[in-house]
Amino acid sequence: MKLRTEIRHIVIVAPSNSTLLDVAGPLDVFTKAIENYNSINDNIDFVYKTHVVSTTANKLVSMSSGISIMSDGFYKLIDYNIDTLIIAGLPKIQDYKMENDLLKWIKEQSKIVRRICSVCSGAFILAEADVLSGKNATTHWKYCGTLSNMYPAVKVDINPIFIKDGNVYTSAGVTAGMDLALALVEEDLGKSFAIEIAKDMVLFLKRPGNQSQYSTMLKYQNIDYKPIEKIKDWISDHLTEELTVERLAKESLMSPRNFARIFVRELKITPAKYIERLRIETACRFLEETQLNIEEIAAICGLKSSENMRRLFFKSLEINPSLYRSNFQR
Repeated sequence: MKLRTEIRHIVIVAPSNSTLLDVAGPLDVFTKAIENYNSINDNIDFVYKTHVVSTTANKLVSMSSGISIMSDGFYKLIDYNIDTLIIAGLPKIQDYKMENDLLKWIKEQSKIVRRICSVCSGAFILAEADVLSGKNATTHWKYCGTLSNMYPAVKVDINPIFIKDGNVYTSAGVTAGMDLALALVEEDLGKSFAIEIAKDMVLFLKRPGNQSQYSTMLKYQNIDYKPIEKIKDWISDHLTEELTVERLAKESLMSPRNFARIFVRELKITPAKYIERLRIETACRFLEETQLNIEEIAAICGLKSSENMRRLFFKSLEINPSLYRSNFQR
């Protein structure tokens, strides 16, 4: 067996009152990778070493859940080169303000580490440290608007579970940190190895980074224009039908051109794309909750055929319906 001499230090910064799973989730993924090195071929010449560091001189870090964890120590005492730096988030975004010394250190590290990442609201800490300026980024869907308003230089995308922009990675709410960690392991050690880690942890490898954080109906519910609000409800009740712009415009008592314009203005998405997302989401729910076959689900959701449903699943979720069901069926 080849001697693995390089150590890749994975450092998770755990501020006081941070979310436990933001720390423990990625940590467990990398720990499981360390435990499974024997299944890797001899071409791999590095090993991971994980660390949790505190933002104060106190090694004991209190989590928001009331549990305290013992860290390796103060971030200022790190005496090794960091490979991957992960910033855990906090459940209350008003608590994200950190001491200037920590922010300066994070900014400096972002220029020299191979990867710098955030989990959930940890994106606010990266933004405050001026790491996200000009970058594509995400965070928990509830906080995306706040992140965008507070840091206009950040290109906030509300949809993905995680985003990579250069060496900067940001992820959505808590469990998305595990999805991100699996993606990082896959980058380093290959997909087949990451799949084994996911199986051991009974995780889905891999929830695609572009998978939506939350439901289509939830995302587009906050609109004030009544005709569009009503047609949204009508669409959800008529998914099996042929839903053209002309048909929707007629139901809304508008011309097709005016309807399409107003729909995009209000929802920032075309009618066709909205309907496609709603159909895919509905199909996912049937896959999770019923024993109906793919052809039956395709018909119920207005996807016409199982082949068309498979094509749209690959396009939107990077997975086929059968595999989706095997991972998510309740």
